[in-house]
Amino acid sequence: MTVTIAVTGKSGSGKTSIAKAILESLHSTYPDKSILLIDTDLTGELGCTFGVDVSNNVYDIKMNKFDYKSRLPENMSRQEFIEWALQDVMINLYEEVDLLAVGLVSSKDCRCYIAEKINDALVKLIEAYDIVIIDCEYDLEYLNHLVDYQVDVTLIVADTSCGSVYAASKIRESSSRLASPGQLGLILNKIKNRIPEQISCLLKDYDLDILGTLPYDENLEKDCLSKESDILTESVKELLFRLNLPPL
Repeated sequence: MTVTIAVTGKSGSGKTSIAKAILESLHSTYPDKSILLIDTDLTGELGCTFGVDVSNNVYDIKMNKFDYKSRLPENMSRQEFIEWALQDVMINLYEEVDLLAVGLVSSKDCRCYIAEKINDALVKLIEAYDIVIIDCEYDLEYLNHLVDYQVDVTLIVADTSCGSVYAASKIRESSSRLASPGQLGLILNKIKNRIPEQISCLLKDYDLDILGTLPYDENLEKDCLSKESDILTESVKELLFRLNLPPL
């Protein structure tokens, strides 16, 4: 059984750092479990945090513009080609951990034949892993344009700014119909000592319940491309054990 975790939130809220911290926490706790990272963020920042050059993505497959790393097999059906291509554009980060960058995602209103085949291939790919962590461009609606797959836990990340909390309320609204019941909640990030009173009032106004808080790490505010934070990773590890994740 595959356990899926989606990390959503406004740009700049720290969701990429948290997605990476979730990976590090789960990989250290379950080293024998296979993990797939899916990066739907248009910046492609997640790959950069591991020091890898993400030159191909799922959108390139759709547009037939990606550079093959391996020799193209012969006599494949369209579905077999897409499944092979997904394997070809994936990047192995280290043992049992792979990264798949998505790139641009089309609206379902204009979904074509190839997009449907990509959806089917992605479902098959996801089900081949024990854990899938998705760094979302914004919300579950955007993710659902790419692949129809039930997400077990959806984390909405917000920092302690009014704009980020407001965005979190809109993400909850747009994602609620696609989230597993009772498995959609807010993570308040970059906390310095305590939650500011103004933010506490906004959370109450927007009726946002906090699943957990994560500390501010000044090292992440520097030009730190790797997004490494021992403080964040340890805090995320404690947070994950408080979530209602399916058995691993």
